[in-house]
Amino acid sequence: MQIKKTTISIISALTVILIFSLPNAYSESVTVSLPQGTSVPGCETTNECFIPERVLLELGDTVIWSNDDSAAHTVTAGSASAGPSGVFDSSLFMAGTTFSYTFEEKGEFPYFCMVHPWMEGIVLVGETMAKQPGTNPTPGPEMNEKEMITLDYQITGGKVIHITPDIDANSLIIGLETTSSGKFTATLPRDIIDAKIGDEDDDFFILIDGEEVVFEERKTSTDRTVEILFPLGTEEIEIIGTHVVPEFGAVAGVILAIAITSIIVISSKSKQTIFPKI
Repeated sequence: MQIKKTTISIISALTVILIFSLPNAYSESVTVSLPQGTSVPGCETTNECFIPERVLLELGDTVIWSNDDSAAHTVTAGSASAGPSGVFDSSLFMAGTTFSYTFEEKGEFPYFCMVHPWMEGIVLVGETMAKQPGTNPTPGPEMNEKEMITLDYQITGGKVIHITPDIDANSLIIGLETTSSGKFTATLPRDIIDAKIGDEDDDFFILIDGEEVVFEERKTSTDRTVEILFPLGTEEIEIIGTHVVPEFGAVAGVILAIAITSIIVISSKSKQTIFPKI
């Protein structure tokens, strides 16, 4: 079975967010699900009205929204509080159908359902500062090569579609698209996520689609490598520690998001380093 390995560079700085993708020549499509039950309030409490809630793209990439609910919805650019922005609007589309939009401009594109206004999501195109409503992050200091941190992973049986730290939950959320049962292996720098009780190592708490699972782990003084077996159909792995990306802790709601594309298979011998644009 083929193993894919990608090295992703993460900027370790206060509120700088690096959005990583392949060059513009390789357009990508990302599917966002409107899951069953979103026509009833409650999905907004877990940010699961659209899955994934945040999508990261490069110019020319396309989002395909799939109505997997039993009710009709809209996908409308803008917000429930400010109203439609006019960038895109699906109009009412029924259960079992899709709506797609290709993004030709960089920026942040929030959207919502006009029928069920608690349903909100966001698309981030190109390099941008991502923030939650109500926060006002300020640019961090200038970065250099020594401040880059790499996150290595290997996966069989599928592909990674996003890796998103959840600051409040002290966790990393890994979104997957699976083609069979498989294994996800990641080397996690302790600067990014760790689990401690005082000065002693504690165990990570790992969930697959909300269910706790057993996993293998190897540790060094600088990182922790986890090996997680997952079944066909897995959509999300969550690795919960006692802190995650502490450099971002001073700004509540700042999300470090990594968009991962898989059009080009990068061999296990290759390594990519992405430097920030200041």
